[in-house]
Amino acid sequence: MASRMMLWMRVLATLGLAAGLALQPRPGDAGERLLLTGGITQIEGSAGGGIVPWALIAGYGTRDEVGLTMFHTHLAIDDFRLQSTGMAIGYYDRFEVSLAKQRFSLGSTVPGESISQEIIGIKLKLSGDAIFDQDRWLPQIAVGAQYKNNRDFTVPRLLGAKHDSGVDFYLAATKMHLAAVAGRNVLWNLTGRLTKANQMGLLGFGGDRNDDYRLKLEASAALFINDRIAVGVEYRAKPDNLSAFSEDSFKDVFIVFAPDKRFAITAAYARLGTIADKRSQDGFYLSGQLSF
Repeated sequence: MASRMMLWMRVLATLGLAAGLALQPRPGDAGERLLLTGGITQIEGSAGGGIVPWALIAGYGTRDEVGLTMFHTHLAIDDFRLQSTGMAIGYYDRFEVSLAKQRFSLGSTVPGESISQEIIGIKLKLSGDAIFDQDRWLPQIAVGAQYKNNRDFTVPRLLGAKHDSGVDFYLAATKMHLAAVAGRNVLWNLTGRLTKANQMGLLGFGGDRNDDYRLKLEASAALFINDRIAVGVEYRAKPDNLSAFSEDSFKDVFIVFAPDKRFAITAAYARLGTIADKRSQDGFYLSGQLSF
């Protein structure tokens, strides 16, 4: 069932990419929205921060344009490595489709082994505009879902995970306040996520301790040093479904540099807490994004 669904998801993603490229009004142009107003690419493929999806739609396309982004992220923490690669298409600053593939190296926990996961995401902007609605406090609000399929379920099953696939549902609110602090722009985001995922799904879904959806809070805040550089912090709470190992919240501090609309690079220091049998997993991630 899961493999059949993933096949259809891949077909839909391919069609979406072809449609996005065909509908671009000016090939090679990243779109008419302001720099960094599509966020960066979240590690699961959605537009947002590094670990939290925002209500912003991927790319720089306006309501008359289609935007395309591609990304690669490398996360190196004390005992593990995670690589995530994918793309997102933003349709008319209203709807987003994303695809990501993750590879998680298990380090000394299971030497020489890794876990792969594929993620299909969708996002719909419901109301508001995070940047241009400066005359009111109402944020931009979007609803989204991420279907995740764990391709290497042996280790998660041994740890007590119940399922090799699952869907996260989230509601995000994002707002940018122009010239809010010493003349600099400030952005905040709050996301509520319904999830069963263990370590974002890399260790499966549900567990012997809990197999029900839990509502978890995620948040981001960023200060724009200028139009091209922003610094910020993020927080992501996660469910604790497995009795074998506890699961901690994710936190990071990041800086993003976008010399122009075509390219952005993000560096961050992440504190991920306990992962499997390893405690206090801290490290760095580097992410690059191309926009068309």
